[in-house]
Parts: sequence; C-alpha cells; structure tokens
Amino acid sequence: MNSSRFPSVLPLVAALFALYFIWGSTYLVIRIGVASWPPMMMAGTRFLLAGSVLLLILLLKGERLPSLRACRNAALVGVLLLAAGNGAVTVAEHQHVPSGLAAVMVATVPLFAMCFSHLFGIATRWIEWLGITVGMAGIILLNSGGQLAGNPWAALMIMAGSLCWAFGSVWGSRVTLPTGMMAGAIEMLAAGAVLLLGSVLSGEKLTALPPLSGWLALGYLSLFGSVIAINAYMYLIRNVTPAIATSYAYINPVVAVLLGMAFAGEQLSAREWLALAIIVVSVMLVTLGKYLFPPKAVVMPSAER
Repeated sequence: MNSSRFPSVLPLVAALFALYFIWGSTYLVIRIGVASWPPMMMAGTRFLLAGSVLLLILLLKGERLPSLRACRNAALVGVLLLAAGNGAVTVAEHQHVPSGLAAVMVATVPLFAMCFSHLFGIATRWIEWLGITVGMAGIILLNSGGQLAGNPWAALMIMAGSLCWAFGSVWGSRVTLPTGMMAGAIEMLAAGAVLLLGSVLSGEKLTALPPLSGWLALGYLSLFGSVIAINAYMYLIRNVTPAIATSYAYINPVVAVLLGMAFAGEQLSAREWLALAIIVVSVMLVTLGKYLFPPKAVVMPSAER
C-alpha cells in the first residue's frame, strides 16, 4: 500500500465524518437551544464566539490577516451559508418545526448546488438532472401535508436558506478565499455580526438567563458545529466538487431524524418518511451518479501522417 496517499485521504475522511455526524446532531441541539434562547441571538452568539476564538488562536500562532479581497469574499460566503442558511433553520426550529424535518428540507442543498453549478458553466449530466427532478417531487410531497404544511412560512424560510447555502457553496468554490481555517473564522464573524444585527432589529430579548441545557447547546454548536464542522466544510469545497462537498445532506437527515425520535419524542408520518426516502435517493443520484454511471470513453481516430 502506498503510504503517500494517507496525508490526502485522512483529512478528507475526517472532514466528511464531521459533516455527516456532527452536523446531523446539530439540528437536535439547535432545538434544545432555542427553547431558552431567542433564535437569531443564539445563532449570532454562536458564530461570533466561535469566529473570535478561532481568529485569536490563528493570530497567536503567527498567521496574518488575508487580503481585503479574500476577507470580503469570505464574509459574503459566511452571510450566505451561515447567516442566511443556518439562521433560517434556527428560526424555523424556534417556530416548532421538528429538527428531523428541518434536516430533510436542508437535504435539498445538493440539488440546488447542481443547478447553480450548471449556471456557472459546470457540465450537468442526465443522471444529475434526474436526481434534481426526483428531489423536487420529494420536496412537494413533504410540503403537501403533515407538520410543514401547517407552517408554510417556516418551510419557505428553510427553502430560501437552502438556496443561499447552495449558491454560497458553488460561488465560494470559484473565488479567492483566505487559506486554511482563516476563511472559517472570517465567515463566522461576518455571519455572527449580521445575525446579531437582525436580532436587535427584530426586537429579540433575553428575558431570563438560559438554563444549563441552553448554555451547553450554545457551547456544542460553537465548538463542534462551528469551529470543527464549518472548517471541515470549507476544506471540502476548496478540494472537492460541490456535489461531494454537499453529500453530507443525505446522511444528516437520517442522523437528525433518529436523534429527534430518540431524545425529543419527534415522530414522522408515513408521508414524511416517504418524502425523506425520495429526497435521500435524489441526493444520492446527484452526488454519486457520475460514479454509478460513468461516461463512456470516446475514442478519437488517430491523425494520418
């Protein structure tokens, strides 16, 4: 076995593990947190705290601030992914959307990412278009009845957040960003500032100090869900295709649903289970289709001499 492959394989495996399982658990932790925190205040505090700690560590290690252009790009990515994308999920769960259903809705990110990739000139194959079509059918089924149908504004909010996350992922893979973890630090600082501004403008107030569960939720989301998982995601969108970087979306719903059922008493109807299965299959078609159905090799005739 060639040991030279390990330096590149191990970071990839670790990053995918962080996204698949840590992010899958954050939906339940967000639900626990918003029981005692106003949603945008909690999300903004989470990202501002995580970004500040990470930036301080990087500066103490001797890293320099990146160029203004790279900082601007990272800030925009942070607003799209974290402030709009994650912020929408946090607000929706505060409005009593079950954590498992929120994860199912966010599972549509790779479908939207594929559409945006096509707009940016990245070729889209038939199997990927099939996956997008199947996924749209799953979204319609999920929103046609059950708990999301009773809260259409929350469903639209999560959908808009997913669109922002998908666009930010594709655009962020094509622009100059700070290297290493500095990108994640700036993104979280920008997102935290925007979310806290939104919290102030919307009139959110902390009427009482959160209990221990609220503080533990904030700590878990800041360290594991932000510092570790977001930097893992930024590593992926810089080193692999957007489809692979967003492949966590067909694992997260399963993890979130199982945790919600085990620890929060959440239940899914038969319709919602069917929609979950359809969306997971569609995401697998989009992310794995090129490996399951590789393009046929084209043999070019040799030129005559």
